[in-house]
Amino acid sequence: MAFLEVNELGVSYGKACCLHKISLSVEKGAIIAIIGPNGAGKSTLLDSIIGLNDSSGQIFFDGNDLSQLSSTDIVRLKIAYAPEARNLFPYMSVIDNLLIGAYRAKRDKGKNLEMVFDLFPVLKRRYNQDARTLSGGEQQMVSLGRALMSNPELLLVDEPTIGLAPLICTEISRVLKVLNQTKGITILITEQNVNFALTIAQEIYLMETGTIKMKGTPDELKQKKYIQEAYFGH
Repeated sequence: MAFLEVNELGVSYGKACCLHKISLSVEKGAIIAIIGPNGAGKSTLLDSIIGLNDSSGQIFFDGNDLSQLSSTDIVRLKIAYAPEARNLFPYMSVIDNLLIGAYRAKRDKGKNLEMVFDLFPVLKRRYNQDARTLSGGEQQMVSLGRALMSNPELLLVDEPTIGLAPLICTEISRVLKVLNQTKGITILITEQNVNFALTIAQEIYLMETGTIKMKGTPDELKQKKYIQEAYFGH
């Protein structure tokens, strides 16, 4: 069994089906990307993994059946989530927002803070600023940093580049690769920015209208006519 295994996951809101028999696997130490347009169900998938949705099907992480666990118990298994909305506390400082992420790893908060500041030096300079005063890119850094404060083995990242300048996207890419290659963190990201996903992931799933349409390596997907026409305009 893979490190993360999702089998025939389904999510519905009333009569509206948001996810239909989604299956995917993530090997330990990998970076996997889920691409697709807005409304495809990508965020719903990550929400379901972390236990925020009622769903059908099965989700296993490191041999544990997540469908039987609360969100709190899932976090204890060392899964962390950096959501698209970032969900920062706007009138709290950068440092206080980061420390909220350490409530499951209080003994390591000093070491983890140092790691976050090494990854994002700008946050060390802004540590006393309210989160609401930060740029969009800096807020994304705080969101990622807060997730890292819990010592995750699996990091879920929802739309990390949405609304960000290319230079910040490059920085986010660098940090995710460092976390994967030097810290051994397995990463599952969702992205509308196909180019970003192609440069960072070892395997990519294309999701549209709540279903997985195709999957493959970046090189394989680049050759797909559908991808070229729908996402690159070729």
